[in-house]
Amino acid sequence: MFSAIKQAIGDRLATFLSKDLPGYQRQDTASIEEVAAVLQKGDILLIDGNTRISIAIKYLTQSSWSHACLFVGDNGDACDVPNLIEADLKNGVHLVALQHYANFNLRICRPVGVGAEDTQRLVDFARSKLGHRYDLKNVFDLIRFVIQKPAVPNRYRRAMISLGSGEPTKAICSTLIAESFQSIDYPILPRRNGGKGEHGEVPQYYKRHFTYFTPRDFDVSPYFKVVKPTIERGFDYRQMNWQAREDSAPLV
Repeated sequence: MFSAIKQAIGDRLATFLSKDLPGYQRQDTASIEEVAAVLQKGDILLIDGNTRISIAIKYLTQSSWSHACLFVGDNGDACDVPNLIEADLKNGVHLVALQHYANFNLRICRPVGVGAEDTQRLVDFARSKLGHRYDLKNVFDLIRFVIQKPAVPNRYRRAMISLGSGEPTKAICSTLIAESFQSIDYPILPRRNGGKGEHGEVPQYYKRHFTYFTPRDFDVSPYFKVVKPTIERGFDYRQMNWQAREDSAPLV
């Protein structure tokens, strides 16, 4: 009975945290169709969200990125095809179309040097999580930072939230993707032990537990390339069509 009550409370809080907030502005000028045209299987899409939970995550991680999805479709898929795997508060781990994020600032992070076989293993692992529920443990953690943002030094903020319980049937967006990449031994932000390998030549690393990763980590990782649709299609600044303005008021 207690579990059912906890679930009911968690569902109500999830609805509260998922509510869109007014005043959000998209700064990116690339259309969602242009984003779809450059996405490749295995890419990570970072989203600058506008919900209450987004504000809390961005505050705690000191980042613009509050959500992450994994692209599991084929090159050239239309933006209305459900080919992004994500974990959200209401629906758990599920598929969503790129069009859902047409009005948000986005960033594509691409793993480097991953072959077709490992990419498929990555996608298959992520797909095996479909139907898993969002880790409601994080709902109770995050609600504190929505109600009141404590005055805490930046270096301690991340440690103030447990990013996932690690239970096999629960997930949040970034831990789901981190676990998928770790399933093929692809690095995100590994720890270096400070020593050398057996013959003193190759540094040794070890994996952080996947529950410690946030959306920001894929952006700052040295092992993912940032892909920008405008540049990918051959941007030439000399071809910009600048419009003269009659007034001198600055644009905001």
